[in-house]
Amino acid sequence: MKHPGTATVLSLVIPGVGQFYNGDFLRGIFWLIVTPGLWIGSGGTLGWICHIVAAATAHHRARQP
Repeated sequence: MKHPGTATVLSLVIPGVGQFYNGDFLRGIFWLIVTPGLWIGSGGTLGWICHIVAAATAHHRARQP
């Protein structure tokens, strides 16, 4: 059983790692590629949003059976 808290913290530290923890490899790769691009492209503004969205989706997916 996956722990939602662990998935959330992992994705907050490095977006995509929480998805890897949940077994969602394509989603993890997506967040690993998109988040740095948005950090650089937006000067950090959208990077924070991606961190939060990645953590929220990892938490949600870990709660699903």
